Amino acid sequence: MPASSPRNYVLGILVVVYVFNFIDRQILSILLEPIKLDLELSDTELGFLSGIAFAIFYATLGMPIARIADRTSRTGVIAVCLSVWSLMTALCGLATNFIQLLLARIGVAVGEAGGSPPAHSLISDYFPPESRATALGIYSLGIPIGTMFGLLIGGWINEFFGWRLAFMVVGLPGILLAIIFKLTVREPLRPEVAKAAANTSIPLVARYLWRQKSFVHLSIGAALHAFVGYGLVIWNPAFFIRSHGLETGEIGTNLALISGLVGGVGTFFGGWIADKLAPRDLRWYMWIPLIGLVITVPFLVLVYLVDSHVFAFALFTIPSFFGALYLGPSFAATQSLAPAHMRAVAAAVLLFIINIIGLGLGPQVVGIISDLLHPTFASESLRYALVIVAVLNLVAAIHYWQAGKTLVADFSRAKESS
Repeated sequence: MPASSPRNYVLGILVVVYVFNFIDRQILSILLEPIKLDLELSDTELGFLSGIAFAIFYATLGMPIARIADRTSRTGVIAVCLSVWSLMTALCGLATNFIQLLLARIGVAVGEAGGSPPAHSLISDYFPPESRATALGIYSLGIPIGTMFGLLIGGWINEFFGWRLAFMVVGLPGILLAIIFKLTVREPLRPEVAKAAANTSIPLVARYLWRQKSFVHLSIGAALHAFVGYGLVIWNPAFFIRSHGLETGEIGTNLALISGLVGGVGTFFGGWIADKLAPRDLRWYMWIPLIGLVITVPFLVLVYLVDSHVFAFALFTIPSFFGALYLGPSFAATQSLAPAHMRAVAAAVLLFIINIIGLGLGPQVVGIISDLLHPTFASESLRYALVIVAVLNLVAAIHYWQAGKTLVADFSRAKESS
C-alpha cells in the first residue's frame, strides 16, 4: 500500500481532474437557453445534445478504454483523455449550428469516457478497502464542485460575453492540467494484475458482475437516480429562466452554491458514513443511498411547484445533500464486488449503465415531456415535466433495498476470486 502522502496527492489531483470533467460536461446546462435562442433549437434537440448524443459515446467507449487502462498505464490514459475532452469543449464555442455543436459534444464524450474508470482503479490501488468509500466519496466531490464552477463561470461569462466564450474559457486550461497529471502521478507496479487483465475480456467482466444480484439492483438503482439527477440538473437553469424570469448569472450563482457546497458535503458524508457503518453491516453501502433517495422526493416536488424562486432555491438544498449520498457507497461497493484485475472495467460497466439510462435518457425524456405538455401548459410545461421525473427516485430506492439483500454473499465471492 503506497504511503499516505503520495496517495493523498494522487487523490487530490484526481479530484481536480474530475472537477474539470464536470465543468466541461455540465456547463451546457446553464447555456441551454441562450443556445436555444441563438441556434433556434427545440427542447427535444437540446435534450439530445445534453443527453443521448453525449451518453452513447461516453458510456460505450468507457469499457474498451478501461480495458486498455487495466492492461497498460492508467495515468497515461487519463492524461490523453483529459486533453481530448478539454480541446473539444473549447471547440463547442465555435459551433454555428446544431450539427457542429453535436459533433463537438460527441468529442467531449469520447474524451471523458476515459476519465473515471481508470481513476476508480487507481484509487482502489492506493487506498485499502476500509477507507475506499471515503476516498471514492472525496473523488466524487468533482461532481458538485465541477457543476458549481460550470454554473458560475458559464452563467456570468454568458451574461457579459456570450455562451461561445464560456466554452473556451473552461476548456483550454484542461490541456495544461493533463501535462501536470502525467508528469507527477506514478502508476503503481502491478505486473500480475496486468497479466490477469490481459486475459480478461469485457464480456467476461460484465457476466461476472451480472451474476451478482446485488450489482444488478445497485446498477439499476444508481441508473434511475442518475436519470432523475441528470434530467433535473440539465434543465434547472432553463426552468428558473422560464418560470421565474431570472438571468443566467443569478441562476448560476444560486445553483452553483447549492450544488457545490451542499452537494459536496453530501457527497463526502455519504462515503465517510459508509466506511463507518459498513464494518458493522455491509448492507449500509446500500441503505445509505436508499434513505437519501426517499428523503429527496417530496422536497424536489415542492421545488418545482412553489411560486417563490427564493423558497425554491432554499428547498433545493435538502435534495442536493441527500441525493449526493449514493456516490461513495455505490462506487466502493462496485470495486469490492470485482477482483483486482477487473476493477477499471467494473467501474466502466457501472458507469455505462448509469450513463446510458441516466445521462442518455434523463435530459432527453425531460425535453420530450416538456414539448408534449407545451400545448396545455405553455411556458410552464417544463415545470411539470421536472415534477414527473423527480418521483422516479422512489423506484431507485426500491432497487437499493433489493441490492442489500445479497450484498454480503456477493462480497465474499469477489474476495475469494481475488
